[in-house]
Amino acid sequence: MGVDGDGVDEPGWELDPDDESGAAVIATVGRQLRLWREAAGLRAAEFGTAIGYGEDLVYKVEGGRRIPRPEYLDKADEVLGARGRIAAMKADVAEVRYPKKIRDLAKMEAKAVELLVYDNHTVHGLLQTEEHARALFEMRQPAYSQDEVERWVAARMARRSVFARDPAPALSFVLEEGPLRRRIGGTMVWRRQLERLLELGELRHMALQVMPMGCEVHAGMDGGIEVLKFGDGAAVGRSPGAFSGRPVSDPKQLRILELRYGTIRAQALSPRESLALIEQMLGET
Repeated sequence: MGVDGDGVDEPGWELDPDDESGAAVIATVGRQLRLWREAAGLRAAEFGTAIGYGEDLVYKVEGGRRIPRPEYLDKADEVLGARGRIAAMKADVAEVRYPKKIRDLAKMEAKAVELLVYDNHTVHGLLQTEEHARALFEMRQPAYSQDEVERWVAARMARRSVFARDPAPALSFVLEEGPLRRRIGGTMVWRRQLERLLELGELRHMALQVMPMGCEVHAGMDGGIEVLKFGDGAAVGRSPGAFSGRPVSDPKQLRILELRYGTIRAQALSPRESLALIEQMLGET
């Protein structure tokens, strides 16, 4: 994870220029690293060599222009004799390493007691395997850099902690059959994704349904739907085909989204039928 054979830096994570709060944290971490390095009497190039990174990356991290990876902080702590004080910054960095909109979404998902999701063109991000997510991000156009791909994949995987919460939230997902048959990433990646869906579908607090391609009446033609409900009775929802795609929390608007979602669920296969269909897809390879 340091410098490769050609002396090229293994990058940290790029900083989102619109993320003011994250930028402030990374700038503070960078200043602290520079102060520790200077107190140790090391030049940037010497310090980079000692921790296995290039001088350019050291300057970017210290200047708050690059988010340091956890191993960078661990090595810096060891080389500078910080006795855990630099390594402790990993917790602060972890809070801002993902794009702001993903952090905001993850915070809401972490508070939700019920989550209703209809995804009409792919496997929803919370349900994706790491391989499937990476394949999707690598297909984006304009193309992401590999650094951006890894950052988005890591952010998506971090959101899966919703499945480990205790008490567990009530989760309901409806996916389209068509995208489940599309072998994104190749046959093995696709198979592991279907196997992951079967595992999740067995969770007691999870209802996973599939909208079959043969369904002649479909209430979800206006796009996906996502509704998060919270313990205090509040809720927030969004659908590209309603209210100009804006997140809404007004009860009247939420009722429209819930009505559409309820109709979609009624038109989809039952959870048991859905799992049987996914098993059938696996058996077709």
